Amino acid sequence: MVDVALIFPGQGAQAVGMGKEFYDGSAEAKAIFDQAQDTLDNDLLDVIFNGPQEKLTLTSYSQPAIVTFSVAALAALKESSKFQNINPKFTAGLSLGEYSALIASGAFSFEDGIRLVERRGAFMEEACDINKGTMAAVIGFDKDKLKEICEQAGAQVANFNSPAQIVISGGIQEVEKACELIKEAGAKTVIPLEVAGAFHSSLMSSAVDKFKAELDKITINSLALPVVSNVKAIAETDPKAVADNLSKQIISSVLWEDSVRFMASQGITDFIEIGPGRVLKGLIRKIDSSLKVHNIQTPEDIENLSF
Repeated sequence: MVDVALIFPGQGAQAVGMGKEFYDGSAEAKAIFDQAQDTLDNDLLDVIFNGPQEKLTLTSYSQPAIVTFSVAALAALKESSKFQNINPKFTAGLSLGEYSALIASGAFSFEDGIRLVERRGAFMEEACDINKGTMAAVIGFDKDKLKEICEQAGAQVANFNSPAQIVISGGIQEVEKACELIKEAGAKTVIPLEVAGAFHSSLMSSAVDKFKAELDKITINSLALPVVSNVKAIAETDPKAVADNLSKQIISSVLWEDSVRFMASQGITDFIEIGPGRVLKGLIRKIDSSLKVHNIQTPEDIENLSF
């Protein structure tokens, strides 16, 4: 058996039609999709499978859609004989993907997880309306220098995705000022992002208390598999720590690079990215090119899985 980490993508990876092959070909995957539909009681499945893309991109659809597809793809993988060759040691996810990771680890049921995701998205949208903000991706720039400039401009660091990619967040004027200073200081590329607001920054603070109230309504179990948290980049199995990290994640930097390096330091050389897109594979390639990432987006990917 091969020790692996199961990793899950975040918002932005959605695509119309994703997961339809799993829905049609796996009883376990179909059950997950149907449960999402029943739990949220909206037109989620129709939007996932038929679009339009503009509707699927809305936070209220994209976040539950990505988690549903990721958990359904994992269910299909577990049905396969290929899963017998895998020994999962950790789970982790990028921002939203941490919810898929926690469901995979047994922290809470899929039903509770998808409700939390739906509520989180709604509270974050409300926060975006209260505090207008934006984000920008910075390519090829020193981490410490970037932190200094953000502090100077009043912006914040949202994601440490890889040595080559850091995302900043904050008020519109503050992010624009930071982008100017970063360019002047020699950044390779600065890309303004088309987002609804300043995610993973203090501008999301109004969402935190509302989210904590939702968390209090569910039971968080002791984790069967450690989750490497976005907030601390260490393995967590304690329910109280999980709840605390999920609340903090809304306003904290996502430490994805450190999370990957932590898992690698624990002997993990193989990662299985489960869900739409290959974003995490690209980031991990930049973090440590010796690490291997296997993608699961279709039943064919499961058939072709080999170590």
